[in-house]
Amino acid sequence: MSVETYLKKHTEALVKDVGIEAAAALTGKSKATLGRYYSDQDEHDDRFMPIDVVAQLEASSRFPHVTAALADLRGITLSYDGEKRNATSSGVNQDVVALAQRFGMLMAEYNQAIGDGKISINEAKRLLRETLAIQQVLLDMKLSLEEEAS
Repeated sequence: MSVETYLKKHTEALVKDVGIEAAAALTGKSKATLGRYYSDQDEHDDRFMPIDVVAQLEASSRFPHVTAALADLRGITLSYDGEKRNATSSGVNQDVVALAQRFGMLMAEYNQAIGDGKISINEAKRLLRETLAIQQVLLDMKLSLEEEAS
Protein backbone atom coordinates (compact mmCIF):
# COMPACT_ATOMS: atom_id res chain seq x y z
CA MET A 1 0.00 0.00 0.00
CA SER A 2 1.37 3.42 -0.92
CA VAL A 3 1.89 6.20 1.61
CA GLU A 4 -0.83 8.22 -0.10
CA THR A 5 -3.36 5.38 0.09
CA TYR A 6 -2.44 4.71 3.72
CA LEU A 7 -2.99 8.35 4.69
CA LYS A 8 -6.27 8.54 2.78
CA LYS A 9 -7.59 5.42 4.54
CA HIS A 10 -6.78 6.94 7.93
CA THR A 11 -8.28 10.27 6.90
CA GLU A 12 -11.48 8.43 6.03
CA ALA A 13 -11.42 6.65 9.40
CA LEU A 14 -11.05 10.03 11.15
CA VAL A 15 -13.97 11.62 9.30
CA LYS A 16 -16.17 8.58 9.92
CA ASP A 17 -15.16 8.51 13.60
CA VAL A 18 -16.40 12.08 14.03
CA GLY A 19 -19.28 11.64 11.58
CA ILE A 20 -19.44 13.32 8.18
CA GLU A 21 -22.15 15.80 9.20
CA ALA A 22 -20.38 16.74 12.44
CA ALA A 23 -17.01 16.94 10.67
CA ALA A 24 -18.43 19.33 8.08
CA ALA A 25 -19.99 21.53 10.76
CA LEU A 26 -16.86 21.47 12.90
CA THR A 27 -14.41 22.35 10.13
CA GLY A 28 -16.56 24.56 7.92
CA LYS A 29 -15.73 22.25 4.99
CA SER A 30 -18.43 20.73 2.84
CA LYS A 31 -19.12 17.01 2.98
CA ALA A 32 -17.95 16.81 -0.63
CA THR A 33 -14.64 18.49 0.22
CA LEU A 34 -14.08 16.16 3.15
CA GLY A 35 -14.85 13.21 0.88
CA ARG A 36 -12.27 14.41 -1.65
CA TYR A 37 -9.57 14.31 1.03
CA TYR A 38 -9.92 10.54 1.31
CA SER A 39 -11.16 9.68 -2.17
CA ASP A 40 -9.14 7.08 -4.05
CA GLN A 41 -10.26 8.42 -7.44
CA ASP A 42 -7.42 9.50 -9.73
CA GLU A 43 -8.54 13.15 -9.88
CA HIS A 44 -8.16 13.42 -6.09
CA ASP A 45 -4.78 11.68 -5.78
CA ASP A 46 -3.02 14.90 -4.80
CA ARG A 47 -5.64 16.12 -2.32
CA PHE A 48 -4.95 15.68 1.37
CA MET A 49 -6.59 17.09 4.45
CA PRO A 50 -4.85 20.23 5.77
CA ILE A 51 -3.17 19.71 9.12
CA ASP A 52 -5.35 22.31 10.89
CA VAL A 53 -8.45 20.40 9.78
CA VAL A 54 -6.87 17.16 11.02
CA ALA A 55 -6.22 18.80 14.40
CA GLN A 56 -9.83 20.05 14.65
CA LEU A 57 -11.24 16.63 13.84
CA GLU A 58 -8.85 14.67 16.05
CA ALA A 59 -9.84 16.89 18.99
CA SER A 60 -13.39 15.56 18.55
CA SER A 61 -12.57 11.98 17.60
CA ARG A 62 -12.18 8.92 19.79
CA PHE A 63 -8.75 8.20 18.34
CA PRO A 64 -6.10 10.31 16.53
CA HIS A 65 -6.28 8.32 13.28
CA VAL A 66 -4.11 10.54 11.06
CA THR A 67 -1.54 11.27 13.77
CA ALA A 68 -1.22 7.55 14.44
CA ALA A 69 -0.83 6.88 10.70
CA LEU A 70 1.93 9.47 10.42
CA ALA A 71 3.68 7.93 13.41
CA ASP A 72 3.34 4.46 11.88
CA LEU A 73 4.94 5.69 8.67
CA ARG A 74 7.95 6.89 10.67
CA GLY A 75 8.17 3.72 12.73
CA ILE A 76 7.13 5.55 15.87
CA THR A 77 4.85 3.94 18.43
CA LEU A 78 2.38 6.24 20.15
CA SER A 79 0.78 5.50 23.44
CA TYR A 80 -2.76 6.83 23.47
CA ASP A 81 -4.74 6.81 26.69
CA GLY A 82 -8.33 7.20 25.62
CA GLU A 83 -9.55 6.22 29.06
CA LYS A 84 -8.91 9.27 31.16
CA ARG A 85 -9.83 8.03 34.60
CA ASN A 86 -11.24 10.35 37.21
CA ALA A 87 -9.40 8.51 39.95
CA THR A 88 -6.23 6.51 40.16
CA SER A 89 -6.21 2.86 41.12
CA SER A 90 -7.27 2.18 44.69
CA GLY A 91 -5.78 -1.28 44.94
CA VAL A 92 -5.29 -4.68 43.44
CA ASN A 93 -8.95 -5.69 43.75
CA GLN A 94 -10.08 -2.75 41.63
CA ASP A 95 -7.29 -3.50 39.16
CA VAL A 96 -8.40 -7.13 38.80
CA VAL A 97 -11.97 -6.01 38.10
CA ALA A 98 -10.72 -3.47 35.53
CA LEU A 99 -8.53 -6.15 33.92
CA ALA A 100 -11.46 -8.55 33.63
CA GLN A 101 -13.63 -5.83 32.10
CA ARG A 102 -10.97 -4.83 29.59
CA PHE A 103 -10.31 -8.46 28.65
CA GLY A 104 -14.05 -8.93 28.11
CA MET A 105 -14.06 -5.88 25.82
CA LEU A 106 -11.05 -7.26 23.91
CA MET A 107 -12.79 -10.60 23.41
CA ALA A 108 -15.99 -8.85 22.28
CA GLU A 109 -13.99 -6.82 19.73
CA TYR A 110 -12.20 -9.98 18.58
CA ASN A 111 -15.48 -11.89 18.22
CA GLN A 112 -16.94 -9.08 16.14
CA ALA A 113 -13.75 -8.72 14.06
CA ILE A 114 -13.38 -12.41 13.23
CA GLY A 115 -17.09 -12.85 12.44
CA ASP A 116 -16.50 -12.67 8.69
CA GLY A 117 -13.28 -14.69 8.86
CA LYS A 118 -11.04 -11.69 8.20
CA ILE A 119 -9.76 -8.92 10.45
CA SER A 120 -9.83 -5.57 8.63
CA ILE A 121 -7.43 -2.71 9.28
CA ASN A 122 -10.01 -0.82 11.35
CA GLU A 123 -10.86 -3.96 13.32
CA ALA A 124 -7.15 -4.50 13.97
CA LYS A 125 -6.89 -0.91 15.23
CA ARG A 126 -9.75 -1.48 17.65
CA LEU A 127 -8.10 -4.69 18.88
CA LEU A 128 -4.84 -2.80 19.32
CA ARG A 129 -6.56 -0.07 21.35
CA GLU A 130 -8.09 -2.69 23.66
CA THR A 131 -4.71 -4.44 23.99
CA LEU A 132 -3.08 -1.13 24.96
CA ALA A 133 -5.85 -0.52 27.50
CA ILE A 134 -5.14 -3.94 29.06
CA GLN A 135 -1.46 -3.05 29.15
CA GLN A 136 -2.31 0.14 31.08
CA VAL A 137 -4.43 -1.80 33.57
CA LEU A 138 -1.59 -4.29 34.08
CA LEU A 139 0.81 -1.41 34.72
CA ASP A 140 -1.61 0.02 37.31
CA MET A 141 -1.85 -3.43 38.89
CA LYS A 142 1.94 -3.75 39.00
CA LEU A 143 2.22 -0.38 40.73
CA SER A 144 -0.50 -1.34 43.23
CA LEU A 145 1.25 -4.63 44.02
CA GLU A 146 4.59 -2.88 44.46
CA GLU A 147 2.98 -0.39 46.81
CA GLU A 148 1.35 -3.15 48.86
CA ALA A 149 4.57 -5.16 48.99
CA SER A 150 6.58 -2.30 50.46
